[in-house]
Amino acid sequence: LIEIGLAQEKRKEYVKQLQLIQEVSQHFQILLEILEKEKEVRELFETIPKVEEKELYDLASQELEEIKIKLLKQEKDVLVSLLTKDSLDSRSAFIEFRPGTGGSEAQLFALDMFNMIKAYAELKNWKFEVIEISYSEVGGIRDATVMLQGEGVFGKLKFESGVHRVQRVPETESQGRVHTSTMTLAVLAEADEVDIDLNEKDLRIDVYRSSGAGGQSVNKTESAVRITHLPSGLVVAIQDERSQHKNKARALQILKAKVFNLEREKLAQERQNARTQQIGSELQIIELD
Repeated sequence: LIEIGLAQEKRKEYVKQLQLIQEVSQHFQILLEILEKEKEVRELFETIPKVEEKELYDLASQELEEIKIKLLKQEKDVLVSLLTKDSLDSRSAFIEFRPGTGGSEAQLFALDMFNMIKAYAELKNWKFEVIEISYSEVGGIRDATVMLQGEGVFGKLKFESGVHRVQRVPETESQGRVHTSTMTLAVLAEADEVDIDLNEKDLRIDVYRSSGAGGQSVNKTESAVRITHLPSGLVVAIQDERSQHKNKARALQILKAKVFNLEREKLAQERQNARTQQIGSELQIIELD
């Protein structure tokens, strides 16, 4: 079974490498076609008398400009396809929305970002699933967690992680003053079983009754689940489903993603520190020489 599992992992890696080669090849082929088209138009352009055939000359000139724009874009696509890719770029992702400074306006801004991500997911034909969402009294978002499933979700959205800021006049502002509000997006790559294995000894699982706005109970059974990862202090609470089993499964799924991404960040920081120390050592050697 272990050998079969390893063979399957190798096969997956080969498929990924083949897809990368095909992607570069496709971009390069399009680039060659555009270059060939440019050559044809340029040769035609050079044979057209500018005065006698002004209309045809202008059309050829316009087509050349359009081809130049296509060339620039395709050259960029080829270069991007040659860049080293994050192995997680093709994965689905969880996204958490949290309002920051700005009170109710920040909550409305978080809702705007939520709707923007949802619209982008529809444009990319990704599955957009709301896992947990809590609305404020003004109609904004207190917090929300969604899952986006599709090819390349994490790669497309990972750089959206962080604090977003908006400066605008709120609808509730009577004197026309500009307010500054912030909200935070956390984009987490979905973790595979191979990536992270949560030890049950490291988890504290609490169950409680789910509640709605104002703390009112919306479920008479203890279906809501809160899981704490003791080593890291990470906490995930889910009460969206009426089934405790489903809430627990989803909470574990999100917690795995959080722990996995935390480990990746730690590893990246350690590598960065090692590079900094190495550069510092090299500078000292140069100074001594």
